[in-house]
Formats: sequence, C-alpha cells, structure tokens
Amino acid sequence: MIAPEGRGIGGDAVGDTFRILHVSTGNVCRSPITERLTRQALCDRLGDLPPGSAGGSPIGGLIVESAGTWGHEGAPMEANAEAVLADFGADASGFVGRELLDEHVIRADLVLTATLDHRAQVISMGHSAGLRTFTLKEFTRLVRAIDPATLPDPRDEGVVERARALVRAAAALRGWLLAPSPDADEVYDPYGAPLTFFRSVGGEINQALDPVLTALTGINTPSSCR
Repeated sequence: MIAPEGRGIGGDAVGDTFRILHVSTGNVCRSPITERLTRQALCDRLGDLPPGSAGGSPIGGLIVESAGTWGHEGAPMEANAEAVLADFGADASGFVGRELLDEHVIRADLVLTATLDHRAQVISMGHSAGLRTFTLKEFTRLVRAIDPATLPDPRDEGVVERARALVRAAAALRGWLLAPSPDADEVYDPYGAPLTFFRSVGGEINQALDPVLTALTGINTPSSCR
C-alpha cells in the first residue's frame, strides 16, 4: 500500500528525511496547532542555514504532519485553533484534517501525541511504534534530561541523524524518568471551549515544543524565515 505524501516541512526534499507525526483525536484542534507551531519553529531555526547544511536541505530534511485517532477527514482546522496560531505568528492556511492510518504510523520516525490514550492507540496499531511514540509532554520531559553534547552535531552529521539519536536516547530514558503526576504528560482537549482555553492549550503546546525543537536542531535561538 502506498502511503500519502507528507504535507509538512521538507515534503519535497530529496534524500534522507525524518518524519514527525502529531496525533490528537479529531485533528482539528491540538494536533493542527502542534503541527503548525512545529513547522514555524523549524523554519525559524533552520530557514537561514545555507544550502547543503543540516542534511542537505535548508530545513534539514524534517517533515511535519498530523492526524487524528477519530480524525475529521477533510475538515478544516477549528477557528479558535487558527486564532491561536495567529497569536504565535504561525501559518494556518491550507490545513485539512485526516484520520490516522497505518501508513502514517509506518512512515513516522517520531510520533508525538496529545494524551496517554492517544499514545496507547498508536502503539496498539503495531508497526514497532512503541519506541518512537511519546506524548508531547513526555518527550519534552525526557529531552530535558538528555545532554545535548551526547547527540550528533547537526552541522557535521545533519539534523536527521541528530533527530534519530534523540529519539533513541529518549526511548532509553522512558523507564527511568517517570512522570511526576498522572496527568503531567497530558494536553487536554479544547474542542468546543472558548478562545481563552484554546490559548491556554496553545501556550502549553508551545512551551513543550521549545526544548524539543532546540534539541532536534541544535539551535536555541531562532533566526527568522518569515
């Protein structure tokens, strides 16, 4: 079965790539926000790298996409989610919701879910997904414990190799670094909630993404590709 083409950063890149898949329930609120904030952060960090750097691409060969376990196939992003992205200067245009399929999991190098239940659903699909599937906040917590000096230098070996090493390191730590509370690794669903709650969720997502994108790229201070 042929998997659908990625719609994220690096989708047209030639050569080695690393695919990040964000998963929530309907793929109209949390995962679209996370997808587009991730894309913007990668663009900010990697957009000014010269051609040939970081794996042969200005954006390092990183592909970002999303899906929902009960995805609203073909649905637009929720208006409040678009407003949250606008707050962060991220692009919401052209988004189309989709249902999570086996092909998406098979192709993903890293799956980041909104909740533990989503993580369990992805892992239950098989495809050896357990070692590369985390909740977003879980992955953030694990990444914070990894010494960046132990990861490949992205300017020597490329962002793709660094990203793969980061996932392996996080998987190795998972059984040793436990969550401080049962709900610490959850991003709650804002569907149907007022804009203020969407903004709170967007802030949580953005805060969780920052150390992850810094660790993935090796770049702490964004440049700008806007």
